[in-house]
Amino acid sequence: MNNQRRNVLRTIATSIFGLAGAAVLGKNLVVNSSNTGTGEIVRNKRKEDEDQEIPLFSSSVVHNGLVYVAGKGAHFEGDIKDHTEFVLDELKKELEKAGSSMEKVLKVNVYLADLNDYKAMNEVYLGKFGKKPPVRTTVAVYGGVPGDSLVEIDCIAALK
Repeated sequence: MNNQRRNVLRTIATSIFGLAGAAVLGKNLVVNSSNTGTGEIVRNKRKEDEDQEIPLFSSSVVHNGLVYVAGKGAHFEGDIKDHTEFVLDELKKELEKAGSSMEKVLKVNVYLADLNDYKAMNEVYLGKFGKKPPVRTTVAVYGGVPGDSLVEIDCIAALK
C-alpha cells in the first residue's frame, strides 16, 4: 500500500512540478532510452559519465515534449568566436541526438566569462537558430565560466 501511494504521489508531483518534483520525490529516471514524447523523462549521459553508475549530470533531458540541454563550453585555446562556434555546434549535436533541432529552440542562456566579448559572440550566434530566434538571456559570470571556457550556452527546445 505504501509503495502504491508513493507512486501516485510521484506521478502527481511530476505533473505539477515537472523535473523538480521528480527529483524531490526520487522518481526513477530512464537513462539512454528512446524518446517517447510523453511525460516520461529521458536522460542522456555525457560521454565523460558513461562508466559511472551515477553521473554528475545529464547532457540532455527530454520531458513532456521539451528537450533541456545542459550548458556546453569550449575547453581549448581560442578566442570568443572560436568558442562560440564550437559551443553552438555542440548544442546542435545534442539537440539532434534528442530528436530536436536548432530551429525548435525556445530559450537560450548565454554565460560569458567577459562581457566585452558580447559583440563578437553575437556575430557568431546570429542566424544559428533560423529566422525566428529563441528568447535569450546573456550574463557575464563573476569568476568566469567553469573549465576556462569563454562562453557556456544551454537551451530548452521543443521536440515537434
